[in-house]
Amino acid sequence: MIGLIDTHQHLIYPDVSAYAWTDDIPELAGRSFTIADYHRLTDGLGVEASLFMETAADDPDIEAETRKVAHLASDPTNGIVGMIASCRPEVDSGFEAWIEKAQALGAVGFRRILHVVADEMSTQDAFRDNVRSLGDRDLTFDMCFLARQLPLAAEFAAACDNTRLVLDHCGVPDIAGGDLDPWRDDMRRMAGFEHVVCKLSGILAYCAPGQATYETIKPYVDHVLEVFGPDRIVWGSDWPVVDTDQGLPHWIEVTRKILNRVSEDEATAIAQGTARRVYGI
Repeated sequence: MIGLIDTHQHLIYPDVSAYAWTDDIPELAGRSFTIADYHRLTDGLGVEASLFMETAADDPDIEAETRKVAHLASDPTNGIVGMIASCRPEVDSGFEAWIEKAQALGAVGFRRILHVVADEMSTQDAFRDNVRSLGDRDLTFDMCFLARQLPLAAEFAAACDNTRLVLDHCGVPDIAGGDLDPWRDDMRRMAGFEHVVCKLSGILAYCAPGQATYETIKPYVDHVLEVFGPDRIVWGSDWPVVDTDQGLPHWIEVTRKILNRVSEDEATAIAQGTARRVYGI
């Protein structure tokens, strides 16, 4: 069994940080999702290591979240080999200071969720300048755009061609609606940027209730495999958001079906090889 590196592991410690976005999600609201919980779910399923992905903590708690995960990562038994920390590239000052502080705490990359803000944010010169500064530091930037925003993502990628960019959740296709287009063309355009990598994560959450199966997502996965190729795909669990459907063990089972369809070298790239290269772990 090929070992997985989870590049999208969220953790929620309500005693450390607040997460207002979970309030309207019954499966997540008011609950903790700890590293111990994660290990119980993945025991025996071949997850070798993880990269913590910022969990959209409320702004005043971003540093507290980052420090908590740095503490967890200091214990090698937790298997956290780095983190993708939250950042605010739109700010006028303080960006560089935060990047330096978070990098010292173990950040190998950063993310700013862009589907919860005005579309114009990623077009701002200051925003792009700050993301380009991440590339100057050999750090990654995870992009979280909705499918309708993929043209904006392409413009952003063209403007930040010195930075390794990771497109989260396969560009958030509307799987429940059965919409392959224009997502397919937009993803092909994104794949044309050699510095952009696609993250195979989160997509079961976009299926209609009761339809979160390998068969449902296969056309979308097939297209990502075709246009990006295994050497530009990383895998992520999106736990605990994945619990809003059938949960993490089910997603790993589906992942194994995907990996079994490709060669061993290709499966290894998707499972861990590309992640090691992209995030420098």
